[in-house]
Amino acid sequence: MSLQNPPAATAATDLPPDPGAELPPDAQLSQGSAEPPSAEEGGGGAEEQEEEGEKEKEREKLLPIPSASSAAAGGLERGAKNQFSTFSNFITTINQKKEGIGNRNSPTQLVIPNIKNVRDLPPICLDVRQKQRISIDTLPQELKAPIPPEPSLPIRTKTVKDFQDDVEKAKSSGDWKAVHDFYTTTFDSFLEINAAFKKDASSPFNTIEDSGIDAKFVNVVYDALLNTPQDVQKSVLKGVINGLLQEWTGPRTKDDLRAYCILLQNPQFSNTSTYVIYAHLLRQIAALTEADHHFLVHWSKKISQKRFKQLVDRLLQFISLRLFPAKPEEFPPMVKCTWWIPSAAKVLALFNAANCLISPPIISYTDFYNSTLDHIDLMEEYHNWQCYGNSHRFSFCQYPFIISIAAKKVIIQRDSEQQMISIARQSLVDKVSRRQKPDMNMLFLNVKVRRTHLVSDSLDELARKRADLKKKLKVTFVGEAGLDMGGLTKEWFLLLIRQIFHPDYGMFTYHKDSHCHWFSSFKCDNYSEFRLVGALMGLAVYNSITLDIRFPPCCYKKLLSPPIVPCDHSTLVGICAVTLDDLFQIMPELAHGLSELLSYEGNVEEDFYSTFQVFQEEFGVIKSYNLKPNGDKIPVTNQNRKEYVQLYVDFLLNKSIYKQFAAFYYGFHSVCASYALLLLRPEEVEILVCGSPELDMSALQRSTQYEGYQKTDLTIRYFWDVVLGFSLDLQKKLLHFATGSDRVPVGGMADLNFKISKSETSTDWLPVAHTCFNQLCLPPYKNKKELKQKLIIGISNAEGFGLE
Repeated sequence: MSLQNPPAATAATDLPPDPGAELPPDAQLSQGSAEPPSAEEGGGGAEEQEEEGEKEKEREKLLPIPSASSAAAGGLERGAKNQFSTFSNFITTINQKKEGIGNRNSPTQLVIPNIKNVRDLPPICLDVRQKQRISIDTLPQELKAPIPPEPSLPIRTKTVKDFQDDVEKAKSSGDWKAVHDFYTTTFDSFLEINAAFKKDASSPFNTIEDSGIDAKFVNVVYDALLNTPQDVQKSVLKGVINGLLQEWTGPRTKDDLRAYCILLQNPQFSNTSTYVIYAHLLRQIAALTEADHHFLVHWSKKISQKRFKQLVDRLLQFISLRLFPAKPEEFPPMVKCTWWIPSAAKVLALFNAANCLISPPIISYTDFYNSTLDHIDLMEEYHNWQCYGNSHRFSFCQYPFIISIAAKKVIIQRDSEQQMISIARQSLVDKVSRRQKPDMNMLFLNVKVRRTHLVSDSLDELARKRADLKKKLKVTFVGEAGLDMGGLTKEWFLLLIRQIFHPDYGMFTYHKDSHCHWFSSFKCDNYSEFRLVGALMGLAVYNSITLDIRFPPCCYKKLLSPPIVPCDHSTLVGICAVTLDDLFQIMPELAHGLSELLSYEGNVEEDFYSTFQVFQEEFGVIKSYNLKPNGDKIPVTNQNRKEYVQLYVDFLLNKSIYKQFAAFYYGFHSVCASYALLLLRPEEVEILVCGSPELDMSALQRSTQYEGYQKTDLTIRYFWDVVLGFSLDLQKKLLHFATGSDRVPVGGMADLNFKISKSETSTDWLPVAHTCFNQLCLPPYKNKKELKQKLIIGISNAEGFGLE
């Protein structure tokens, strides 16, 4: 079975007819287990009995679902009046025979049966690869689903106002018949759903631009649903099951896709008692063809932010509660429904693709994180993914957008530790095999540097010990008696970064408008120092050190292009698609000028008199570069100005710094080469390297350690009263003053191990910080005013290890 190609006659993800679900059209559903029909009840001859026997053999292959507890606490969040029993039972009791279809429009009172004898569907195929969302026009021919003729829809004339009037009348009179009839009819089948919610029943709406769904009507109907009586809500779920149970005889129509889109938004699926139905809905959507998924992705990006977020949250909750159910008796055992989570993850991938199509995205990428996954065996997921790739066995690593940055850090750290242990073990084995005495230093990357030759010594050490880069880092300053327990390593990073990124050093240009560094485009004979910076960033990630550097997001996008170093060294690295938005993050003034050029309404050629050429100053000499062959002879016009801007941006961010960035890229990956990088977004790499910009000083207060003070001491209470009242800018300055960076590690403030020590100096002195140990030395100031004054002076004027 394949996710992309369900069989035409009987889709693999449809609910198969169950022997216990075959009831006469006029029968009510009764309490108790559904018994399979006997041979006599079939009323047929030997051939029919033989055929029934073959069907029975097929059914026997399906695994049974144990009964869900009828005493499980269901209920919708809106209140007790909306509570209803577990709806997983419905799957077993809906009449699937064609004779019963004609009777669908008549309201049926539902009595919940026992589901002991219900048989489950076979597991869904776990080929859950994330596929690039491309234009439908560029899809291969085999992925272009033929557009089947749409069946004629019933005529439904009820408007939003008509429905709202019916609801108001029902609330005041207590007679819900009109509302009940509307819900029963509307959700009885996919055709009826389209008849009610399609903007124009006569139009096909076969494009990705417009789904044809009346979103306002859908929202009003769903918003009212949770406040209706229980029998109304049951009738909706019964109708949903009817739609899911219908037999598919060909490709899905666009009306079917519209129905799936509408059903996904049903707020009833937030309740665990409906999860069996929800799971089958997700399964069918997951099993659609690639071309159908393409339509769903583009239609989903038109959903409002509020509704989109609700859909994502509902799917994440479904995964969380399936992994860790509050009441396990509400669900079938995990082994009986292994396809639930893969189906939900696949549908989440569609919403993630839709979110990525829009700039800015509908919701933040962090809204797709599922923190529940922080509590599962992530390394097992990672190893399954490494061993089996994107097929045969499901792993959350196939859907990295669901995994939080904290969980990804755990994966990367443990993967790093395993690589460190492996390298160290190999060194030990080599030493022993040569009958040499083992030395503990061989288990570490030992870097010995002189403070007066910091950059050159560091470059020599890392180049000479390239084979040891994946070992645990230990730093020694020549002529100083110090044991590296983490402080010396952090000091080495701090000093080295400050020196390399200093404007006088010439490797990087600092842009004041964007407050970030970018690679100098000056040509040089040796790019090894750029490789050193890349290796430093890799070592920082590898050794869980947060660096105080400011690269634009574009840098991390280039760093993952590609995320795995290609075997062919002639392959270009660090080249990615760049836009004017990327340039805005580095050189906002220049980007604004180019944006003005694009929107200029006059004659570009006559007024600007520019060609496809760019000029740069290098060591006092102006040099020109053609953006395309013979660019100096091609004028920029109204017709080709978009091409000019794109080539200009590509030149600045890719071509002009290619050698510098390629060295930087190889330096980073010489340390961090790991499949774990495939899990990361560029923004997440930035957080791993530099930390998060979001501060929570209350969390810092809770995790702070004290030396010489108690947290109840007057000075400490003054300190936190002052700090919590600081502006965000002053809070960042305090953090930078005490730790060397104004950002927070991935694990949060607790990972800083921040300490406040009592300084036995005069209260006339300013506070002192030991950034290598994240330690603040605070004199016992006598009052809050004095503490605030001295603290602001200290954090506002300190730079490095002294005052400006």
